[in-house]
Amino acid sequence: MIGRLKGNILEKQPPLVLIEAHGVGYEVHIPMTCFYELPELNHEAVLFTHFVVREDAQLLFGFNNKEERVLFRELIKINGVGPKLALAILSGMSAQQFVKAVEKEEISTLIKLPSVGKKTAELLIVEMKDRFKKLQSELFSVKNCTVSVLKSNSAEVEAVAALVSLGYKEQEAKRMIRRLDKKKPPVDCETLIREALRTAI
Repeated sequence: MIGRLKGNILEKQPPLVLIEAHGVGYEVHIPMTCFYELPELNHEAVLFTHFVVREDAQLLFGFNNKEERVLFRELIKINGVGPKLALAILSGMSAQQFVKAVEKEEISTLIKLPSVGKKTAELLIVEMKDRFKKLQSELFSVKNCTVSVLKSNSAEVEAVAALVSLGYKEQEAKRMIRRLDKKKPPVDCETLIREALRTAI
């Protein structure tokens, strides 16, 4: 089991990051809420990881802190919630926002996440409410990020591709990007994704 990874960031292609550690490049899937906080390229990053082995693939998921990894691990314990859906959930909202939505039983908020319908939202509330009682409340004290709405033609294609990889349909992803404010100056792909996800909730 690979539990922690420390190395230089070689590539950033949301939601994937390539990290080189001791001459080996690791492709790590990262929730967008964690992706925003990564250092720039060629800088060192430390990720807490969860390794998933399947018949057709070996996948490594990374998080900025142990708390986010705990939440991810609790999510994938739920029947019907795999790593891809857990990654999409943690990309669409922060850990704090997710805990709040579950505790207040905000089904309307949860169903705005990709691949989360009413039944899945209800399942998340029932399952996670019980699990939260067994975990320390400070476990999910992840800070929320606020950003301005920005637009960049060169970044739009990358942003749409990232949203699709998180579970949104292509047309839906394009609509999410088009809805952003066109009057602001251009910005990078990460900011577009972050704002598109924020406005979707």
